[in-house]
Amino acid sequence: MNIVEVVKALGDATRLRILNLLNKETLCVCDLEEVLKISQSNASRHLTKLRHARLITGEKQAQWVYYRVDEASLERYPFVRELLDGELPKELACQKDEVRLKKYREQGGSCEQTVRITDE
Repeated sequence: MNIVEVVKALGDATRLRILNLLNKETLCVCDLEEVLKISQSNASRHLTKLRHARLITGEKQAQWVYYRVDEASLERYPFVRELLDGELPKELACQKDEVRLKKYREQGGSCEQTVRITDE
């Protein structure tokens, strides 16, 4: 893994929002689609970039792939851990995403059970 690839992967607001959510829990594409209000192709494109930089890993279960932050990369690049734990929680967009994720889960949202959440 090249540090330039890592920094480039971090250079997009949507990818930072995805990383912030994956730092909280393991999620699949459909979870990210609903919480971030992005298309499946857009979510997949961002996940591919994050996987290529080895910032996340994916595990296939049935027809879904569940993604999480790659802990080995966080050990290799401590500035990424600082970003995830120290800076992203201060960002309003990330705070709103966490609220939406919580609401999604409370309403039973998962890949197996698609739930549309509304902003209220």
